[in-house]
Amino acid sequence: MTSEKAPAATSSKAHPIEHLTKPECWDLLKEQVLGRLAVVVDDHPDIFPVNYVVDAETLVFRTAEGTKLYGSTSNTPVAFEIDGYLPETAKAWSIVLRGTVMQIKEPAQIQTVENLMLQPWQGGIKNHFMRVRPLNLSGRRFQVVNADMWRTPLSDARRASFE
Repeated sequence: MTSEKAPAATSSKAHPIEHLTKPECWDLLKEQVLGRLAVVVDDHPDIFPVNYVVDAETLVFRTAEGTKLYGSTSNTPVAFEIDGYLPETAKAWSIVLRGTVMQIKEPAQIQTVENLMLQPWQGGIKNHFMRVRPLNLSGRRFQVVNADMWRTPLSDARRASFE
C-alpha cells in the first residue's frame, strides 16, 4: 500500500498571496449577497447557501425551522465563506468568517433588520433572523493561473452576443 501526500501549499514570488485587511474583507462581504454557512449538527458538518446582508460588522440571514436554525444556535462555532473572481484582473479572492450565531428576537432589532431589505431567495416562511458575530475574519487575494480557463459566459466578452 502506498500513501500519497497532498502537495504542500506554496506561494512563489511570481504568484504571491495577498492577505486582505479586515476593512477589505468587510467591503467584499458588503458587495455580495450569497455565501455558505457551515454548521455542525449531530457531530458532522453541514454547509448551506444563505443570502445575507452586512449590518454593523456582523452578518444577518433569515431561515426557516430546520437544520440550519438548530445547527447555528446550538452554541457551536460556525464558519461563513464567500469567493469571487475578477476577470478584468484575473484575480480571485476568498473571505472566511468564523464566529457564533444568535437569533434576533427583540422586536426593535427585528424591525431594524427588516429595514435592511433581506429577502430570501427560496420561497416559504423564513421568519427567523440570525446574526453571525465574528470571532475571526480573514481573506486573501491571488492571481489565477491559466485565467482563460475561469472565464464564464457572463464574464467573457468574447462570448457576448452581437446587438
